Amino acid sequence: MPPTPTDEERRLARLVAGHERWRGRGVFNLLPSENALSPIARRYLASDLAGRYTLPLDLDDGGDHLDNSYAGTRFTDRIEALANAAAARLFHGRFATTRPLSGHIAAMAALAPLVPRGGKILAIRPEEGGYDGYAPGYLPALFGLTVRPLPADGPGRTVRAEAAVAEIRRERPDAVVLGQSFFLFPYPLREIAEEAHAHGALVLYDASHVLGLIAGGVFQDPLREGADVLYGSTHKSFPGPQGGLLVTDREDLFRQVDPALVWRVLDNAHWNRIAGLAQTLLELERVGPEYARTVVANSRALGAALAERTFPLVAADEGYSASHQLLLDTAELRRRHGVGSGPLARRWEASRLITDLVGRLGTAEATRLGLRPEEMPRLASLLERAGLRRERVGREVLAWRREFPRLRFA
Repeated sequence: MPPTPTDEERRLARLVAGHERWRGRGVFNLLPSENALSPIARRYLASDLAGRYTLPLDLDDGGDHLDNSYAGTRFTDRIEALANAAAARLFHGRFATTRPLSGHIAAMAALAPLVPRGGKILAIRPEEGGYDGYAPGYLPALFGLTVRPLPADGPGRTVRAEAAVAEIRRERPDAVVLGQSFFLFPYPLREIAEEAHAHGALVLYDASHVLGLIAGGVFQDPLREGADVLYGSTHKSFPGPQGGLLVTDREDLFRQVDPALVWRVLDNAHWNRIAGLAQTLLELERVGPEYARTVVANSRALGAALAERTFPLVAADEGYSASHQLLLDTAELRRRHGVGSGPLARRWEASRLITDLVGRLGTAEATRLGLRPEEMPRLASLLERAGLRRERVGREVLAWRREFPRLRFA
């Protein structure tokens, strides 16, 4: 007979099952940093691949397995090759790696070999919507880099071509790093790349938040518009497992990046994750354009519906968003309604509406569930009633959520 589970094992089982019921089937998730995996990708995560491992080996023995020192990898090698090829196709590059374990590690894999120690990068400040990892005390400090601000202004925290070009001319960086945590609109990438390349600087595009939209062809096409390297996390607007990828069209850069991953940034690459990522890449080759168009349409429709219900949002004059995100104007929210974005998020959570505490709302997972623009007024009404009127609408939300038992675009 199998051993009897311990009390702690039973408790763990209850916690996991509770999470599945709560987050998997019992709420509308409006976090811009999360998404829902397809059933097949989830199945691959739980496959035998989850416990397998390889070790890099710089040894050409004339066989088929030159990248690791373990035998028995005939299938993992082919899974990785399939995933890399799909990533290269989808993002219009020639070289790709799906080994990075996160978007942050993909950034490390780009910065470490491509920007010289003691060099300089331009990046958007966290105070203007940029990613905290590029702030002076974090990744730049790890690699001995100086970071200077790339200006992002206006209500949408947008990078303007003239200001970016002027800053590149003034600072003469080794690399311009594009990418934001608050990411509403595309960049004037051609102008930025032209100026950066004129001064010998690389353009590194952190697509962590908008990777799924780029895959669908509705946001922008970084490698074709002048970026030298595209990388990012694979679980935000891109509906894959948590992880990262990196793509470039330049062989000279890839020959620096790919070896720099091994034994410097990571060794094992989590082959179940790569299989799940490969499945998501292949799915988006089929349904990515419709998915991405619906995400953006939902963002704009939800923004308009929230504005009608007196929620203040940034970039109203620009249509609220061209991405999977909306951004509350938190200062105006306090002035108008006497509540901050954190307490507002807690009110929503009590009614099964999940957001973050900094004023962002995302439409990617709701789109995967099947919500369309015509349903955004109903969602906005629930957000108003739970957030501003402090009504308990959890039962109503749960009943509506149960109308979407299967994912679309999967």
